[in-house]
Amino acid sequence: MGSEGNRRSTAEVRRATVMSTAIKTFAARGYYGTSTMDVATAAGISQGYLYRLFKDKPTLFAALIDYCSDRLRESVAVAAASVRGTDPEAALAALTASYDDVIADRDVLMILLHAQGSASEPVIGEALRRCYARQVEYIRSVSGASDAQIRRYFADALLSNVVVAIDADTIDAPWARTLRA
Repeated sequence: MGSEGNRRSTAEVRRATVMSTAIKTFAARGYYGTSTMDVATAAGISQGYLYRLFKDKPTLFAALIDYCSDRLRESVAVAAASVRGTDPEAALAALTASYDDVIADRDVLMILLHAQGSASEPVIGEALRRCYARQVEYIRSVSGASDAQIRRYFADALLSNVVVAIDADTIDAPWARTLRA
């Protein structure tokens, strides 16, 4: 029994190592540009061992989407707890600031962007839908916002993704200032 516990513990540690390596690897080159061999090599394990931890490449990438979803949810929970009062706009303003903090981690941002571009892969599409469903329903519950307000929140968040991804915040041009406004 002790040996089985150690194996499980070791597998969990390896899984966490692979996840931290995979997020950087996939963020840099995307789902289609990254092989499982790239991830295994970066994690210092064999490709065979990678497949023992994750059934296949889509399952690994879906796990990264779930990880990013967890990061978003945790950030929103902290922001929501800091809001005083019941004004949905005040709550959404706090949630927007927390979202901007999360996407400042370019690896998380790039995984989410690559996921959108890879959503035609069934496992990835399902993970992405699960991520959005989780975020929308949690934001609805903590903010008291209407559907229109929530839609606007997500529209602004998706625009923030673009601004950060293309470094528009570093460009002093009318078009960049318009996107940042």
